[in-house]
Amino acid sequence: MATVNLADARRIIEAAEARAAEIGQPMNIAVVDMGGNLVAHVRMDGAWMGSVDISVNKAWTSRAFDIATKELGMNSQPGQQFYGIHASNHGRVMIFAGGIPLRRDGMVVGAVGVSGGTGEQDQSVAEAGAGAL
Repeated sequence: MATVNLADARRIIEAAEARAAEIGQPMNIAVVDMGGNLVAHVRMDGAWMGSVDISVNKAWTSRAFDIATKELGMNSQPGQQFYGIHASNHGRVMIFAGGIPLRRDGMVVGAVGVSGGTGEQDQSVAEAGAGAL
């Protein structure tokens, strides 16, 4: 079965780093395989130390639920179907933008997670990375 490998992860990270540099925001960028296991992580110079764990957990969340964390966040607000989901999985679930499932031939094969800027910046950098697969 196909999954994200190290060569894929390097390509994804390179594209994400380029976008982060373009917008002038250093980021933490994580790529996980189809099992949610970390394949690669980069903390760009100047990126927040506190965002390392967040980027990894955004990638994990996207793979665990096969959904973008931005979308999960919209559906986890009070009164929505996934309200409270962030407290599941020992608090590992991230419900803000920057995590995107990675698909190959329509099948989820991993995920990318980005943290270090605004939600909009994180999402933009994650989309650039995902587009490199």
